[in-house]
Amino acid sequence: MEFSANPVVEVNDATIYQENQAVLNSISFRIEKGEFVFLVGRTGSGKSSLLKTLYADLDLREGTANVTGFNINKIKSKDVPYLRRKIGIIFQDFQLFPDRTVTENLVFVMKATGWKDKSKIKTRLAEVLMRVGLGAAADKQPHQLSGGEQQRVVIARALINEPAILIADEPTGNLDPEVSDGIFNLFLEINRNGTAVLMATHNHNFINDYPHRTLKCEDGKLLDSEKEEFELSGHY
Repeated sequence: MEFSANPVVEVNDATIYQENQAVLNSISFRIEKGEFVFLVGRTGSGKSSLLKTLYADLDLREGTANVTGFNINKIKSKDVPYLRRKIGIIFQDFQLFPDRTVTENLVFVMKATGWKDKSKIKTRLAEVLMRVGLGAAADKQPHQLSGGEQQRVVIARALINEPAILIADEPTGNLDPEVSDGIFNLFLEINRNGTAVLMATHNHNFINDYPHRTLKCEDGKLLDSEKEEFELSGHY
């Protein structure tokens, strides 16, 4: 697979901490533009801490990481919002405002990331909602939507600023299998359109049915399916 010059994520000799505990030691990897990568590992193995480090929610104390052109090890707090405009972050627990409509939830993020022109906001809103199959849900509140529909709103929110990469932490963890498949297929479609995806998941069916490069957190190390073979079995 041919990729353009600069990777969207490049991590070198990084040690990842959760509070004062090192959970991953001296890890190095890169994710190219347009690549799809799974992240697996047991609970507590460092998956979420690694993702949080990449979007500057946790400090990178040792080693270096460059994410969409930002040096995470040197990033100033005032620059974190600019980093997050280039990353779409998708959580398992949605994190939508319960008392606001879908439109209001998305507009809040747009204004927070520098959108000002009302007509551009309206146009982009319609685009991202159509893209995730929720064109008719703009005026609904989260409680009026199913879990799968709420996760589609979260994906729409993540797509607003046309990110170079989506970072998804167990995006189907709270959804039933049929709904999970629909959400996962949406990620595949977004990836086919050129957005890189790094997805932490416990769902081995995805990995078995749609083989992609897989990173595994295990015993303080990060294993890479492109460099070594490893078992995916085990309780995640």
